[in-house]
Amino acid sequence: MGKKMRIDKVLSNLGYGSRTEINISCKKGLVAVNGNVIKKNSTQVDPENDEIVFNGEKINYRKFIYLIMNKPAGCISATTDKWDQTVIHLLDREQIAFDPFPVGRLDKDTEGLLVITNDGKLSHRLLSPKKHVPKTYYAKIDGVVTNDDIEAFKEGVVLDDGYETMPGELEILKSDDISEINLTIHEGKFHQVKRMFESVGKKVVYLKRIQMGKLRLDEELELGEFRELTKEELELLETK
Repeated sequence: MGKKMRIDKVLSNLGYGSRTEINISCKKGLVAVNGNVIKKNSTQVDPENDEIVFNGEKINYRKFIYLIMNKPAGCISATTDKWDQTVIHLLDREQIAFDPFPVGRLDKDTEGLLVITNDGKLSHRLLSPKKHVPKTYYAKIDGVVTNDDIEAFKEGVVLDDGYETMPGELEILKSDDISEINLTIHEGKFHQVKRMFESVGKKVVYLKRIQMGKLRLDEELELGEFRELTKEELELLETK
């Protein structure tokens, strides 16, 4: 048997309204548990095993939510911010009810793959410095990227604060006045990709994360769009 919870907490967590609204729905006879109409919003239920129906709709209870988002530039990777829109603002009420948070951060002007969840254990596993989960970025660089840069990143470069990075895998897609590259790193220092290129005298003018671990960005997602991770994609995040 699972953990018992108040019916109003279960339904409000799933985005069916505030506790006050759920209370009104109960009094109207819109909530049933195992075929019995529930009039009291304080009724204890087992959301993992009881059949809960709200206004004729069977409830699919789940504890965790896992989302993949194509983060747009100009949006903060945080749950709240005093001045800017956050990635949470892009979600619907149904997802916000789970109190989700972004796994790690993308810079305000960086686009691309962002995982959003309320699963703290998964977030810790993905962000733990001991795990060295690889992250791959596509970038446009102001400057000609060369094989010398590939070798420098392979050895690890020294950032402006004296920190020496772990080795990174640099792939040149186009070498020109504005070069195009993919870069895989295994740590997440502040503005790391930008600072790595600054260390070799070049500037990042566009940055997009395309992969985290073995999970790749769904290119069909427009900027600002999101969807739930599939079971297979969630397993990719768990795979080293």
